[in-house]
Amino acid sequence: MARSRSTDPSAPSGKAGRGPAGGAPGRSTGATAVGATPGKAAKAPKAPKLGKDGKPKGSRLAKLKGQAGMMRQAYSLTYKNDPKLPWAMLIAFVVVFAVVELIGVLLSSPLIFLPIAVLLGLLAALIIFGRRAQGSAYRQVEGQPGAASWVLEGMRGDWRVSSGVAGTRELDALHRVLGHPGIVLVGEGNPQRVRGLIAAEKRRMAKVVGDTPIYDVVVGDGEGQVPLKKLSAHVMKLPRNLNGAEVNSLGKRMTALGTQRLPMPGGPLPGGRQMSVSQRQVRRRG
Repeated sequence: MARSRSTDPSAPSGKAGRGPAGGAPGRSTGATAVGATPGKAAKAPKAPKLGKDGKPKGSRLAKLKGQAGMMRQAYSLTYKNDPKLPWAMLIAFVVVFAVVELIGVLLSSPLIFLPIAVLLGLLAALIIFGRRAQGSAYRQVEGQPGAASWVLEGMRGDWRVSSGVAGTRELDALHRVLGHPGIVLVGEGNPQRVRGLIAAEKRRMAKVVGDTPIYDVVVGDGEGQVPLKKLSAHVMKLPRNLNGAEVNSLGKRMTALGTQRLPMPGGPLPGGRQMSVSQRQVRRRG
């Protein structure tokens, strides 16, 4: 007897009813995602590392590119104000290179001293570049309102600068610096008016600073004053009287004291708008 074929259209036939192995190519079944291994959870993306400033750290290559860009900008801006810059750098390189190679010749090892001569020559050229760039920046900002603030904000280390904490209509200004030496009051402008600002600020702070040393500096070229180009070195050479915890505690008390800050030029100053930012970077590396 011949068997009759099933006429039920819902019945699977052939390979169609063999489950996942017989499914259409490229299709996933169940809860398994495409490309994922069954039984293993997908890894969550790693969070980017944060720097001290709370921002994501960039790659070293990106940092090098950024530093190289700042150096090019600093060179071009310095060259506009100092056309002799490339010649000074070339002379420094050649002199140092020749001296090192001469030592190598005397020791019968000129080839061994060749890379040392190149590296030292480049270092000498960079030192000359940094010093002339810094001098050019100082010449541009000297005598302008806010010049002392610009210098103070460019100092290396843990210095907390409050620009324009007091001033006069004649553009005399008083800046307050908090650091390991204690408190440094820096005034710029007319010496007599600046001395009055310093005395008033000392009286105002006496209630909260206690026995913390307070230094006062008047920027200028007169007797008992500190020239602008030596201001940074003068402040950084002051004795260390406070440790880090004491500086932080004093900073909180100074914040609670409050201050009515004057509108001071931030960063670049008139006459040195682009120079100030790039030159400050050069000075910090020096």
